[in-house]
Amino acid sequence: MFLLVLAYFGGILTIVSPCILPVLPFVFSRADQPFRKSGLPLLVGMAITFAGVASLATVGGAWVIQANQWGRFAALVLFAVFGFALLFSSLAERLSRPLVRLGNRLSRNAGTGPSMRNSFLLGIATGLLWAPCAGPILGVILTGAAISGANIHTALLLLAYALGAATSLAVAVLAGGRVFAAMKRSLGAELWIRRVLGVAILASVVVVALGLDRGVLTRISLGSTTGLEQKLVNHFHTQAGLTLVVNSSPATPEDPAGDVTTNQASAEMQPVSDPDPDPDPGSALKKLTGATAWINSPPLTPASLRGKVVLVDFWTYSCINCLRTLPYVEAWYQKYKDSGLVIIGVHTPEFPFEKDESNVRKAVAKLGIHYPVAMDNNYRIWRNFNNEYWPADYFIDATGHIRYHHFGEGDYAKSEQWIRSLLEEANHQPLPNTATRIDAVGTEAAPDSRDIESPETYIGYARSQNFVYPGGLIRDGAATYHANGSLSLNQWDLDGKWKDEAESAILLSPTGSIDFRFHARDLHLVVGPAKDGKPIRFRVTIDGKPPGADHGVDTNANGDGTVVRYRLYQMIRQHGDLKTRNFRIEFFSPGVRAYSFTFG
Repeated sequence: MFLLVLAYFGGILTIVSPCILPVLPFVFSRADQPFRKSGLPLLVGMAITFAGVASLATVGGAWVIQANQWGRFAALVLFAVFGFALLFSSLAERLSRPLVRLGNRLSRNAGTGPSMRNSFLLGIATGLLWAPCAGPILGVILTGAAISGANIHTALLLLAYALGAATSLAVAVLAGGRVFAAMKRSLGAELWIRRVLGVAILASVVVVALGLDRGVLTRISLGSTTGLEQKLVNHFHTQAGLTLVVNSSPATPEDPAGDVTTNQASAEMQPVSDPDPDPDPGSALKKLTGATAWINSPPLTPASLRGKVVLVDFWTYSCINCLRTLPYVEAWYQKYKDSGLVIIGVHTPEFPFEKDESNVRKAVAKLGIHYPVAMDNNYRIWRNFNNEYWPADYFIDATGHIRYHHFGEGDYAKSEQWIRSLLEEANHQPLPNTATRIDAVGTEAAPDSRDIESPETYIGYARSQNFVYPGGLIRDGAATYHANGSLSLNQWDLDGKWKDEAESAILLSPTGSIDFRFHARDLHLVVGPAKDGKPIRFRVTIDGKPPGADHGVDTNANGDGTVVRYRLYQMIRQHGDLKTRNFRIEFFSPGVRAYSFTFG
């Protein structure tokens, strides 16, 4: 229930989103007409259209994005015609004749006039323009949909989100109606108002068509909904016993199997004891079915695990939050395996390259993981556990029931205590009271969570945010970008010729760079080489200078490094007091594919 409320309030907040601004003239253009016959059908059409487009996006893959772009094009054409009709009364009269005839026919048959139909049609067009304007809360909804598949619950969440936006726009329409009425009474300027609205609509069409609603308006907007939505997410998840750091862009699955948005829980969570209510012995063990491959072990079955204490750890090898938990999980395995503990690392991929078994096997070997790893490329195990986060740990007792779960980093002592308690319960004898101590280094070292002001940021357009360039990212097409030179905190841009796809951006020119203004101790980039696998050299700078002692494990003091395979690379690890700084990475060969920035 709390997610429905959260979705509704998230929708309300879209009224102050920068990319909603060009849509408002379309809504206000109906403000001088009766709300029941004009404003209400428009809002209903908009809500239904958005919910439908978003629902398709959860299951349809990349083709939906293209379909939505055609829908936006059709909507822009419709609004351009509508704007010209407001400017020229003769055009409006000619355009309205078919609707008048149709309306008269419908009136005789069903008692419905053309105004409601026209408003509903404009609502559909508004919904097509508004669908891409989404924030972190919608990202949570679409993430769950991409993982668990389309269902009634997801549809209800999307509808709640759409109704929230419709509510805020309804208030705008009602308030606008009163303003229009007052102006007409005092000035008698109905024709003037219509022409001003026509100009505003045509200007909005130009803004949306050129992509300025995603570029310039983002920078000049008086505010962004991201912070407000994040607070709502944290508030409602806290009410449910969780604290979640959410992405600020929605997910779009790349294929029907569902490449999902990273719902990485990067803050410490307050664990919740969660006894499995199913009385069937081994009920939780039955969830461990559907793996596409096993590493470090033959396939483990519920029967082979019966009577064991099992820790199920959901992870993926390019997730920085997961990497930082691995030293603890491996240490627990080495320490308690002889006492009956079985650890299963369920590798559920985020990006397509993480579905490649050879990539995962190399990562497991490099990371020093010795416990069994189940590759969950089809998200079967993920769905069986109704999981939503990377990393996530589920503690199963010797009777096969989930006794405890923990999401995200931190609170390792309490997790270990649960392992010990379940083993002592199963073995009927105490264990030596010694806590595990870890001195992790490199990417596995704990983050400086007190001074992180930069969120995980995606480069692919499906989940990108804070990209600074007039017109925004060109979707699925080659474009030459020029570095902005002036970025605010957490803004980024490209330089060179790039092709931006849903999940990543590919460098097409001989050289190219990415700039990011960040505030954190560590900066990481998920990146991979060209299709032929040829290593690609790069160089990083901070504030235009080599990083020196602040270089990461994958760069040297001069900032030099090489992309040799698909994974997360640590570019920067700062020492001393932190401040907001400019990062640049320059690649010296084409074909490199960049996915996302993460921080620590």
